[in-house]
Amino acid sequence: LDHGTVTAVVDGKNYEITTLRRDVATDGRRATVAFSTDWKEDAARRDFTINALYADPETGEVFDYFGGIADLNDGNVRFIGDANERIAEDYLRILRYFRFLARFGEGAVDQAAITACADAAHSLMALSRERVAGELLKLLALHDPRQSVSLMVRHKIFTSFLPELAQDAIFMLDRLCQREQQFQLDVSLPARFLAILTKDVVVVEKAAVQLKLSNKLRSDMVARLDLMEPTSANIRAFAYHQGTDCAQDTALLFASDDAVKGCLSQLQGWEQPAFSIKGGDLIARGVQAGPLVATTLRKVEELWVAEDFPANERLNAIADQAASDALSASKKL
Repeated sequence: LDHGTVTAVVDGKNYEITTLRRDVATDGRRATVAFSTDWKEDAARRDFTINALYADPETGEVFDYFGGIADLNDGNVRFIGDANERIAEDYLRILRYFRFLARFGEGAVDQAAITACADAAHSLMALSRERVAGELLKLLALHDPRQSVSLMVRHKIFTSFLPELAQDAIFMLDRLCQREQQFQLDVSLPARFLAILTKDVVVVEKAAVQLKLSNKLRSDMVARLDLMEPTSANIRAFAYHQGTDCAQDTALLFASDDAVKGCLSQLQGWEQPAFSIKGGDLIARGVQAGPLVATTLRKVEELWVAEDFPANERLNAIADQAASDALSASKKL
């Protein structure tokens, strides 16, 4: 309410309704506002020209005070007025600039905007980690964030909030995006984020904690580091333990150019098989109840996975042999 915003709930949907405003004071993190009746004054406090478009809900007429429509048509992302002033009002606009550039940018990059972002990049340290992470994740989830990320790396935008950035971040992200497009695969946020980080579990977990990422995203990224050299021979075994999505991302991230197609072919249409042997099945084969059953069961499963999940006839033969070996070993003891 302090910012003039109310939420109307209609048929179970939320609609945010905000009155016209002008900034009274800003410190780069939050603004004190006063209410206004001037549409252009309200538009002037926004970040980019393409975000300052207004439409009459009855006639559909669009009001464009700063050339936003032309910028949309030309693929230009421009700050309204002086870029340095807009950034000083809210430092998060640095990251928003690169996100909007990745989504809408098609023309020449605004060098004044890039310079202003680079000059103020250290100010991102003043923002909450949640806000920074939210913008970064939105950027990485876009269809093609490569140009923006490359510009951010070259202009040291990441320095203040992501020291875990990998030296090969640009290469890894570029290769990942190329492979996604080549094999017509959807964007995976864990893979995208992992592509730009140093490939070390401790480093990845540190970055996740610093940015206050969700536990799921953190665990998803860590799981994708368990197989750094995926091949068509080991990818299904990995998928069995970590899931097909994880295995697919691992192939896209780490498989060699010669191996990536084979890895993905092994996963296409593949459904994780069920391991049908239970502890009772081994006891029925003569294995004494207790720890030996669990040990033998793990061995059977490992052999079954190593043989690429053969059908029940072969699985039962593996179980027979493992039970026999266990019995022989226990008799010797």
